[in-house]
Amino acid sequence: MEHEQPPPRAPRRRGRTTALIAAALVLGALAGTVTGYAIQYDRKPTPLPPLAQQKLDTPKALAPNDATTVKTINANRWHKSDGDLTELLIEAPAGAKVDFDGYDTLDAYATTFENPNGAVRDFVKDGLRRLAIRRWTQGDVRVEVQLVQYRDYSGADRHYREQSNYMPNKDFAGNGGIAVPGVSAGLGHVWVYSDTTKEPGYAPVREARALVRRGDIVLDLFYTDERGGQIAESDVLDLAKRQLERL
Repeated sequence: MEHEQPPPRAPRRRGRTTALIAAALVLGALAGTVTGYAIQYDRKPTPLPPLAQQKLDTPKALAPNDATTVKTINANRWHKSDGDLTELLIEAPAGAKVDFDGYDTLDAYATTFENPNGAVRDFVKDGLRRLAIRRWTQGDVRVEVQLVQYRDYSGADRHYREQSNYMPNKDFAGNGGIAVPGVSAGLGHVWVYSDTTKEPGYAPVREARALVRRGDIVLDLFYTDERGGQIAESDVLDLAKRQLERL
């Protein structure tokens, strides 16, 4: 009997590289497309049979002036989080250096976990849809805002609870943190690490993290002072609130 793989652990602060899996998938898809095109090129087109019902009934659009698009049959089923998720990320402050802005791949995201292979399996199983990131540096402060979107609420809820459950441990924040005001009980929290993180050859850093689940999206916000200075909970809360307002 196979044993279940352990759940993915906390994202670690380490460099990201392009995953070979992603490249293999792209090349495989491209090869299949080229082969299929070459076969079909020399074949005569086959006419399609006529429709049994020439005019199909469709639901009446609920928006005025035929405002529906290919996004949805009924306009009221469309939510802004179904559009370009990167447009919902909060803007970097004036004068900050933007280090990354856009979508990340599943494979690259998995490398930030202690068990990348297990993380990929969990992401696929739970229906990870996409990941939008904006990362900036301002002085000694580095901020990374992630919007992790799943295909349904259950995947997002599992992700949120797995990540938040270990945060009070001494190897991470080392404290219970505070709840995010205005968020449903148990679905939003902020932690400022009790101790600085020390690694050989690097200056001590102090970290903070905000985790909030809003529907099928998990907001995961990392706030780091590269000089190990004190971090105010209010600063992290303010960023989290501003991001939630945009969702």
